[in-house]
Amino acid sequence: MFDPDELEEIRAGREDWHDDDVEPVLDRFGERQETFTTDTGGQEVDRLYTPDDVANLDYQEDLGYPGEPPYTRGVYSTGYRGRLWTMRQYAGFSTPADTNERYHYLLDQGQTGLSMAFDLPTQMGYDSDADMAAGEVGKAGVAIDSLADMEIVFDGIPLDEVSTSMTINAPASVLLAMYIAVGDQQGVDRAELRGTIQNDLLKEYIARNTYIYPPEPSMRIITDIFEFCAEETPKFNTISISGYHIREAGSTAAQELAFTLGNGIEYVEAAIEAGLDVDDFAPQLSFFFNGHNNIFEEVAKFRAARRMWHDIMDERFDPDDPKSKQLKFHTQTAGSMLTAQQIENNVVRVAYQALAAVLGGTQSLHTNGKDEALALPTEESVRTALRTQQILAHESGAADTIDPLAGSYYVESLTDDVEEEAYEIIEAVDSRGGMLEAVEQQWVQRQIQDTAFDRQKEIEDKERIIVGVNEFEVDEDPEMDVEEITEEDERRQIKNVQSVRDDRDEDAVADALESLREAARGEENLMPHIIAAVKTYATVGEICNVLRDEFGEYQPGSAV
Repeated sequence: MFDPDELEEIRAGREDWHDDDVEPVLDRFGERQETFTTDTGGQEVDRLYTPDDVANLDYQEDLGYPGEPPYTRGVYSTGYRGRLWTMRQYAGFSTPADTNERYHYLLDQGQTGLSMAFDLPTQMGYDSDADMAAGEVGKAGVAIDSLADMEIVFDGIPLDEVSTSMTINAPASVLLAMYIAVGDQQGVDRAELRGTIQNDLLKEYIARNTYIYPPEPSMRIITDIFEFCAEETPKFNTISISGYHIREAGSTAAQELAFTLGNGIEYVEAAIEAGLDVDDFAPQLSFFFNGHNNIFEEVAKFRAARRMWHDIMDERFDPDDPKSKQLKFHTQTAGSMLTAQQIENNVVRVAYQALAAVLGGTQSLHTNGKDEALALPTEESVRTALRTQQILAHESGAADTIDPLAGSYYVESLTDDVEEEAYEIIEAVDSRGGMLEAVEQQWVQRQIQDTAFDRQKEIEDKERIIVGVNEFEVDEDPEMDVEEITEEDERRQIKNVQSVRDDRDEDAVADALESLREAARGEENLMPHIIAAVKTYATVGEICNVLRDEFGEYQPGSAV
């Protein structure tokens, strides 16, 4: 970018740069602060960046052009000019009928993709009338017990016209089977079904804890899904490798990036070991990242992620299909950054986080409702969150050009720094035998816990300011509407699942479950058997219990 003589002149000029104004800048937090860092303390931030900070940058090798390797500047040559990012609002609450109503509302308001939240019993593979489900039905998402519920959720919504993302992991195969079954009922060609299942079990062991089975059978289920969908539903993303929850648990940006891509490596290796060709499934891999508060760190993270995944796939797995090296990702604004205090501030936080995701080139975006620190979002707050995306798309100019922060001395330097730190962490993971081993050793969990502890201490000591929480506080007792799930909602859902059991063909259910059991004991792909079972209206709990019997349940160790 600059010849050696120019760089020498720039270095000399920087050394001669007067420091007369340093004291006021370093006093901005009320006391002298010698070091500034990015949002999670992962990267030190210099007071000034010059061409000297990017002197080793090779444009063709390190950046290139959008749609071309190494994809630092994006995976599509048209950016958002050809197509805006998919606007998804995470939705699903109470009963299937309530969720269907919310979906129709969001589509009417201009949402371009659906995002499905499931309640905790569904995520853990329990039916609504199970003892373990008591008090949790419909609370954190919609309760799905059988195909009958999925039919209600998508009533009046043609599956060949929408893309649906489902935040489901351990029972992902079951919910995907139900989605496919609804598509079959609607007469939709399976090859036209579009969407994503999260299906990321390694992240569950690390951060989120809605796991059921031990790692080995979980990896089998995941690779069975890869194989089945490559043949049957080639437009459906078979996994959303999720850094989001790793960041929510307290990681730095570099840790989020390293552990997410490390999980991706593990999934690719498992699929190849199961006999799949990398180009048969890798184009259907997708990623899911957190949109945090520091705009520049987040943009750097997204740019580094694309470059790293290209290089990792190229060097480790040598695919022929360029799409196998492209990192495509969904972003959700940071739930952990929402505050219960002065919740109107959350609208501003979400807007900045969404801006960072768009500047970083996300393919899909969810913006949180301002009230999600308190409850599921109301219709009003969901609308405001969606309008935030629409204003970004149509009024801000952020979608008009590709990778607009490229060439910034700061952003390019920060991209390199985040990438370098992430690679160091991946090397540490490799030295422990890969992500699966590092997770089972609890090493990954300890790294995140240590970071989270340090950050919380900084907040408590006011070394890190959270507006409205530890500074700029006000006395308030605001009156506001909060979405509530009632006991009557739970009773209705329990009655519904019991009615389904009363009306179905029990012999057909028994035969389908026994067929699934035999497949689980052998080496057959499980997906056709699960689809057959859901079409008999076997419930989520019944199907998951068959697999619990055969595979067992995961018992985690201690990360302390």
